[in-house]
Amino acid sequence: MLKEILKDHHIILASGSPRRQQFLKDLNLDFEIRLKPVEEIYPDRLYKFEISDYLAQLKSLPFKAELQPGDILITSDTIVWHQEKALGKPSDREEAIAMLSSLSGQTHEVITSVCFTTPSLQKTVNSITRVFFRTLLQEEIEFYVDHYKPYDKAGAYGIQEWIGQVGIEKIEGSYFNVVGLPVDELYKNLKILAIRE
Repeated sequence: MLKEILKDHHIILASGSPRRQQFLKDLNLDFEIRLKPVEEIYPDRLYKFEISDYLAQLKSLPFKAELQPGDILITSDTIVWHQEKALGKPSDREEAIAMLSSLSGQTHEVITSVCFTTPSLQKTVNSITRVFFRTLLQEEIEFYVDHYKPYDKAGAYGIQEWIGQVGIEKIEGSYFNVVGLPVDELYKNLKILAIRE
């Protein structure tokens, strides 16, 4: 259905995330993966979704000059917001363990922003999901980090992995957002852009 609506458009996904790529495949979309390195640094003044919005937009900048009519570029960023600060991807085992220890027995928010860029316009949307972790044992945290090596995941965990199955009591909001992309927002906004462009 969406594929037919977008038949005159060229979708570019600027993400190396296999999870985000799979979501677009699940929507039966034809798309190109195009990657450019971006240093993910944001101003300290930004708060909550302002951070992920900024980074999603920042990731679009290297592509702007090369976009052609009909192109829709999708860039995205996910953060874990906990205790008034953003948790990104852990740099090593110790940081991953520290992040999960701080999330244990607590509620946090997962915020994903998606930026849609065409030659003529740019739109950014975001989705926020509350995640409730039960209290985790130290050996559970270390088992997960050592076996799943979640160094490519904000907050050092993947909800679809073992830690999500045994450690997450409930969520409020989109599950797919926690995995890395609010698919409902993606679907809705691609339909709008196809009609507008």
